Amino acid sequence: MTGDPLLPGPDEHDDHGGHDHPHGHAGGAHGPEPLPGVDTGAMHAAVDALAAALHDYVDTAAGVRAEFGASEADEDPRVLALESRVSGLNARLYDLLHESLGMHSELTGMTWEEPAPAEAPAADEDTDEFHLGFVVSVPAATGDQSIDAVLGIVDNGGAEIVERLLDSGFTVEGWGASRGAPVSFDDDEDDEA
Repeated sequence: MTGDPLLPGPDEHDDHGGHDHPHGHAGGAHGPEPLPGVDTGAMHAAVDALAAALHDYVDTAAGVRAEFGASEADEDPRVLALESRVSGLNARLYDLLHESLGMHSELTGMTWEEPAPAEAPAADEDTDEFHLGFVVSVPAATGDQSIDAVLGIVDNGGAEIVERLLDSGFTVEGWGASRGAPVSFDDDEDDEA
């Protein structure tokens, strides 16, 4: 328990992204009718708290990185504590949006827009998709680790793999890291339809 009033409390969890809601999805904020006049004050306060935590993270990460190498900085307790705080504030914002607007906002995914390749692959060039998957859990005894840190580690590994592929002469037309579901490259198929 962090004691932070903006973080979700112990009774705020269910099967809907881990958050408990005292009402059903049949009406109110979850209904099919427009919802005018919503008080957005609490949502803006959550965004302000999240922005402040992100600024703290940048300052702390830069300070830690000035003291240690990259891999040590990734595991520094100060950095991990702020990552956990940001994760909790993201969850709080999700809860407020869900409770107030009935929406299931996807605000924490990461997507990189890759620049278009300089030239299209030659007709005889082979293009294929490759995937890695991980099932990761955090042992209960690991107090300073958060499952949320895994995506950053996977993403850093993905960036290293891209660099190795480029250094080997391959063209990487797109890549991504995701949590819970594989990255989809269906955009190309949609464009062709």
